[in-house]
Amino acid sequence: MPISFETDSKSRNFINLLLVAAGFLLVSACVFSTGKEPDKNDVKAPSSPAASPSATTKSADSSKKEDKGDFVVRHLTVANSRYEEIDRKIRNEKLLEKAADDLNKALILPKDIYLQSKDCGEPNAQFDPETETITVCYELMEHFYQLYRSDGMKPEDADKKMFQAVRFAFLHEVGHALIFNYDLPVTGNEEDAADRCSSYINIEELGDEGVKNVLAAADAFHIESKQSSSTKRDLADEHLLQEQRFYNSLCMIYGSDAEKYQYFVTDGYLPKERAVRCPMEYQRAVDSWVNLLKPWRKDR
Repeated sequence: MPISFETDSKSRNFINLLLVAAGFLLVSACVFSTGKEPDKNDVKAPSSPAASPSATTKSADSSKKEDKGDFVVRHLTVANSRYEEIDRKIRNEKLLEKAADDLNKALILPKDIYLQSKDCGEPNAQFDPETETITVCYELMEHFYQLYRSDGMKPEDADKKMFQAVRFAFLHEVGHALIFNYDLPVTGNEEDAADRCSSYINIEELGDEGVKNVLAAADAFHIESKQSSSTKRDLADEHLLQEQRFYNSLCMIYGSDAEKYQYFVTDGYLPKERAVRCPMEYQRAVDSWVNLLKPWRKDR
């Protein structure tokens, strides 16, 4: 490990990351927790200029939800001086505000959801349902960087992987927020559903760049699984084991294009017994998120 994936894309810095990540949510949206802490749809309306809307159009319109909220940005005082520069850039360039604008143009909300970045005292990203807040912690960046470096990656490679993994984390957290606020049915593990949501958005909307984000998260899951042994607390936790999250991430990528990613199997990353089921797993995830988010889309 890690799994290689060559593209010509350049890595983005973190202050651009938040804006780009929000743009991913224009189609659908989905908290990658680095530890074991709990963290608490697409039918296009007919564009015919006919004077009278069809019955199908009326039905689609009536299914839309009432918009009662917005994504709202909150800026907090930075406690740790080493994060002051990045916080200043985020404020001055209004990156969170631009991200919120994009989200508000795309999604209907039943109430306000707050977006913020801050120093948290721990590496984390989370959605808090009590305060309706999505938080990305600056410490999460450091955690990913150090994690990749501990596995022997060069500084520049660890830096690229870090930014990619944070994108996966941000979309995972937004997924939790949408599941909670839209009261979406989850018939399995919600943490796994949020992982699959983030993978779906990355793969479907960003192509090769998005695949890199999912692979970065998979690498993080794999490294963490090697560095710690499972305890009773880990087995009882709502999150899947990190090694399971690793294989699930690879399965989503492989399932999106089995021919393109056949090397996952031939190179021994993904067992062939699991790989044969991945195309169906992936399509079910895609169909589920498209249908679940359909009533909450403004642009479709």
